[in-house]
Amino acid sequence: MTHSNRLYSELAVGEEASITRIVTPNDLYVFAHVSGNLNPLNLPAAPGENAPAAPPAAPSMWVASLFSAVLGNLLPGPGTIYEAQNLRFHARARVGDKLTISVRVEALRPPATVVLQTRVERDGELLVDGTAEVRAPETKETFELVELPELRVERHRHVQRLLAACANLPAMPTAVVAPEEENALMGALAGGREHLIVPILIGDEAKIRAIAASRGADLTGVEIENLPSHDAAAARAVELVHLGKAQAVMKGHLHSDELLRHVVKSQGGLRTGRRISHVFVMDAPSLSQLILVTDAAINIAPTLEEKVDIVQNAIDLGLALGLAKPKVGILSAVELVNPKIQSTLDAAALSKMSERGQITGGVVDGPLAMDNAISISAARTKGLTSLVAGRADILVAPNLESGNILAKELTYAAQAEGAGLVIGAKVPVLLTSRADDEASRLFSCAVAVLYAHWLATGKSAVATTEESGR
Repeated sequence: MTHSNRLYSELAVGEEASITRIVTPNDLYVFAHVSGNLNPLNLPAAPGENAPAAPPAAPSMWVASLFSAVLGNLLPGPGTIYEAQNLRFHARARVGDKLTISVRVEALRPPATVVLQTRVERDGELLVDGTAEVRAPETKETFELVELPELRVERHRHVQRLLAACANLPAMPTAVVAPEEENALMGALAGGREHLIVPILIGDEAKIRAIAASRGADLTGVEIENLPSHDAAAARAVELVHLGKAQAVMKGHLHSDELLRHVVKSQGGLRTGRRISHVFVMDAPSLSQLILVTDAAINIAPTLEEKVDIVQNAIDLGLALGLAKPKVGILSAVELVNPKIQSTLDAAALSKMSERGQITGGVVDGPLAMDNAISISAARTKGLTSLVAGRADILVAPNLESGNILAKELTYAAQAEGAGLVIGAKVPVLLTSRADDEASRLFSCAVAVLYAHWLATGKSAVATTEESGR
């Protein structure tokens, strides 16, 4: 839409302009970051916290700042310079309120000062009024209101929700293998500090204590087994599970295959009747739901038979995390079955196997391309109307390479916080990347605790998420 600004000579007393604006939680977060005002009265409740009876109040100065949008865009428009503003606040605006912000020319003072009445109202109720003095534009301009780049407020609300769900669950004794690097050690200790796990540190004791000392971390009361060999440390972790002293295993600073070699060995390992697989649980600020990505770390080129276990493992984890009936999208490059693309054949077979009860607990559909797996609009454009298309909770990659790329793209391009867990063994195995930070490892601890609780009770400790229409 094209607009022209108003020069001083063109203005007349009585001219008016206004806009409307709905107060959103993101407005409050952005203002808090920009201003440094962290008053809890002006911030939405964090996930897991009890929401207040009334929506949070918008900071008064944020409300007042909305006058700039009218003055700078409409009346007088671009080129306007603020000279003075007085304000009186009569009531508070809250999240969800629809505000009307208006200005009216009250006086013209040569050579270029414009005095305007300023008001903010909510359904006719006066919230703010005052007087602005501005210098009118000096040159005539015609312009279009441009759409600004999107400003995204990053909130890992699902991480906080799952952490909160662990509050009443007992801490889980966990064998931590080779926590001989800062993130690995501090992540394990953070899990202990948050009463998610009871870490049993297995590795080079001298290195562990040196790292703790460099970070000022207190190891008082923390059990340490001095086994400098990574192979011996991994074997000991599995042994502690068999002895009943550990209920989970956590990877520290060692290669995944060094740990998994002992998890999957036929004699003395942690095998069950099902093939093990890895699931990334991703909380991306741009997505409304948790996304589970599998398999991105263990099964390199899974067969159809192996994919059945991979899908079932992911559904089980989804149930543990409170999904009432996880929706599983089997990914490929296209959404139509193509005999030349094996992943589309596998997807079609898995979908039918789910219909026939060979895969239980969720609903499976495929093949789906990535866009129509998570975007309803993309699915509709392609004419897809299944329960899964556009609404997938679980994304099953054709192979390890594509799954790993997808998970890391979500982490680094979509700013997702991720947890990593091996499913299908006798106990949860927390399998994070050696590059993962403390927050990611803490998230993995929470996911492992919730999965262990589901294995033991058959019930999720997380409030069940029903179909939301997304």
